Amino acid sequence: MTISVPATSANLGPGFDSLGLAVDLRNKVEFHPSKFFSVSIKGEGENNPRLKGNNLFVSIFNDHFNRLTQKKQNFKFTFYNQIPMSRGLGSSSAVIVSAIASAHEAAGIRVSKRRILNHALFYESHPDNITPAVMGGFNAATVEKNKVFSQRKHLPTYLKAIVTIPNKPINTSKARTLLPKSYSKENAIYNLSHTALTVGAFFNEDWEMLKLSAQDRFHQKARMKVLPELFSVQKIAYESGALMSTLSGSGSTFFSMAYDEDSAIIANKLKQKFPDFTVKTLDFDNNGLVIER
Repeated sequence: MTISVPATSANLGPGFDSLGLAVDLRNKVEFHPSKFFSVSIKGEGENNPRLKGNNLFVSIFNDHFNRLTQKKQNFKFTFYNQIPMSRGLGSSSAVIVSAIASAHEAAGIRVSKRRILNHALFYESHPDNITPAVMGGFNAATVEKNKVFSQRKHLPTYLKAIVTIPNKPINTSKARTLLPKSYSKENAIYNLSHTALTVGAFFNEDWEMLKLSAQDRFHQKARMKVLPELFSVQKIAYESGALMSTLSGSGSTFFSMAYDEDSAIIANKLKQKFPDFTVKTLDFDNNGLVIER
């Protein structure tokens, strides 16, 4: 069987650890019982030998499969990876979600997406990436009593995502150390109001509001200083017609959203200015986790 999970962009400006959406860039895994355990990786990470010997997917899969079946069994796993690693596009969330879903399928136990999402919370304590990875679309999420509560919005086809992927990663754990230990009341209110406005803009499809609502005072500037070119990425995106342009997760990828007719102009200008970066124009993903039996 095949399990696939989309890439995600989290925070979306002011929605720190609470907002995220899915884009149509997928990691897939095919697996079946085998006499011997084996791992094959194609695409992102295929030249990294450590991923075969210390594979997060396999570790999570085994934890759940052994718990569900009370037995050990060998599988052959083949990974087809499109999501860049350590670039702020939810590669770790894709691994976590696909491993949990695969273990349940291998055990012959079908569970809801909501159950898989809550299991994923054990490995990723913030819901901003794992929620759109499972549910697809745009999601506003919070955690209460070890459960994810979320609201989802289907994203229309006339919108495109432009992701600018630098040739350098920003480590998520290190990126958190760059943030202040406390925030002023003024900045907290600023982000709270802008997050609320962003959620309203998505649900009401008031896309012109996003350039204003996606402003942030919590995390973006501190993280972008690690790779100052990101300030120019954002400036060019907005000047070229982007509806919003925000740091994707903790970076280093920068996410921009635009109308379909403006997306090529934005992407071309970014490619010209940053020839060493990868610029992709993507559809949004409204499916989230997909299981093909």
